[in-house]
Amino acid sequence: MTTDQPENLNQEEESKDPVSLPLIISVGDLAETLNESQVDVIKSLMKLGVMASVNQEIDFALSARVAQSFEIPVLKPKESIDNTSALNIGSSIDIIDKNTGENRAPVITVLGHVDHGKTTLLDAIRQTNEVDNEHGGITQKIGAYQVKYNNSEMTFIDTPGHQAFSSMRVSGTSVTDIVVLVVAADDGLMPQTIESINHAKNAKVPMIVAINKCDLEGSDIDRIKSQLTEHEIIVEDYGGDVLAVQVSALKREGIDTLLDSISLLSEINEFQSNSNIPGKGVIIESYNDPKKGSISTILVKSGSFKRGDILVSGNNSGKIRQMIDGYGSEINNAKPSTPIQVMGISGINNIGDVVEVVKDDKQARKIIQQRSRTKQTSNNKITTLSQVVKRAKASKENEINIVIKTGSNGALTAVEQVVNDLTSEEIQVKIISGSVGAVTESDVMLASSAEDCIIVAFQTIVENGAKSQSEMNNIPIRTFDIIYTLVDEIKEIIEGLKGQEKSEVNIGSARVLEVFPRGKVQNIAGIRVTDGNILRNARIRVVRNNETIFDGGVESMRHLKQNVTELKNNIEGGIVLNGFHAIEIDDIIESYELR
Repeated sequence: MTTDQPENLNQEEESKDPVSLPLIISVGDLAETLNESQVDVIKSLMKLGVMASVNQEIDFALSARVAQSFEIPVLKPKESIDNTSALNIGSSIDIIDKNTGENRAPVITVLGHVDHGKTTLLDAIRQTNEVDNEHGGITQKIGAYQVKYNNSEMTFIDTPGHQAFSSMRVSGTSVTDIVVLVVAADDGLMPQTIESINHAKNAKVPMIVAINKCDLEGSDIDRIKSQLTEHEIIVEDYGGDVLAVQVSALKREGIDTLLDSISLLSEINEFQSNSNIPGKGVIIESYNDPKKGSISTILVKSGSFKRGDILVSGNNSGKIRQMIDGYGSEINNAKPSTPIQVMGISGINNIGDVVEVVKDDKQARKIIQQRSRTKQTSNNKITTLSQVVKRAKASKENEINIVIKTGSNGALTAVEQVVNDLTSEEIQVKIISGSVGAVTESDVMLASSAEDCIIVAFQTIVENGAKSQSEMNNIPIRTFDIIYTLVDEIKEIIEGLKGQEKSEVNIGSARVLEVFPRGKVQNIAGIRVTDGNILRNARIRVVRNNETIFDGGVESMRHLKQNVTELKNNIEGGIVLNGFHAIEIDDIIESYELR
């Protein structure tokens, strides 16, 4: 062994200077900014599962990961954080503001099934009677209120429990610190209760179970606690760490105990922020008032909002003309965890949009222009299975989440068994939700709240609203009518995570000439093969306007009223796709295999 070593071998490598990156940057410019070769930057992107050329533009999140791969620190974006989901931005703001020593009020979201007493419970806490002002006896929009208890402030978000408002519930959990799950003692766990549990788990926030209506005849506390264990919610009485409080919201019993439990969790978690920086928050409601114009309900996440501040949210901006707190009082300043109604932002914002204070109108216009450019250059195609697998591999978690919907309980049991049999300690395919019925918008919103998630629909339909939501949120929905094709799909996921990716081999293509109805739901596509062959057992991709709108299997294929397994070049025939019936004339059908 030689003793001749370079003088600097045991010296610590000189730390690299941090870099500031824009919201959008080309690969070539990124290489120059990082002072790394273009080849090395492209290799880094490949390791992250992204194939990109020198001139291709990438967003801040991806460019920051590339910088981190070279151990180069990254400052916050030059202009602003980009609009992203509230699930992500809330935590990112908190990370920036940690260790400031400034305590903030905890944000508590009230979740549960319709008519289980959420708003009545909040009324008891606020000592108001808001419940009497609601149409139909249920909350139709998200309300946010701040209350004082033992000289401390708490912010409560009341979310609708009705199924139609699932997207709102996702927004509620995305900005919360603590979830209060309301369960009626005489009713037990219901569909939206279970969905709320899943949202809380995905948000990774502490939970308190408020068992309501304990004063009613037929209430069964032990049954509730037992049902909770089936969903991995173990209360303290059963040896777990989840607090469970018995209340009667109507009689205002057990309210102090619930608030004490919230205070305890707040003390343990030490929620902090910084009010001395420009404000950032999340839109939790937005609507147009005929007299006052657009009004946005904002939860302040960090910094402060002041009257006269210039705000940017999504592609809208404006000056704060007026701020109203949860009790209808006009205020001039709003600190972290404060819910406010703001007048002055132009247009209606999406729930979950980031809203932030900027320097002036010029900066606001610049940010909006940048975001418009990002939207134009972003990939609006549906997320494919391979893309999900690549993201999962890049995250090094080797885990993919699945939402399962089936046409029957028996089918649900079978599919769950298939997934459980195929997963292992090395490769995790995790079921975050399994239920019977059509794929709904609620299912898509649940899937969008989890990392690397797909929806598996077996012998059931996908509602139109769910299709639209899946496209907007880039959530793949895979439909199956045959169990072995589903098994093959899950195997493909696992093989992809193991690195055993298969190459795609094109077999042929066809054009849709006519569309014929088949029953109330299905459609038969009349096609002509324009290249190669269309195989019954191959995978099918439907392309419309250069975008993939379906990727799956074939249910049946015919030529001259005869079932066939192959349609050759220049041959016409009919084809029915597995679970996809929104076929249109001039759609392109591509047949391919993975080998």
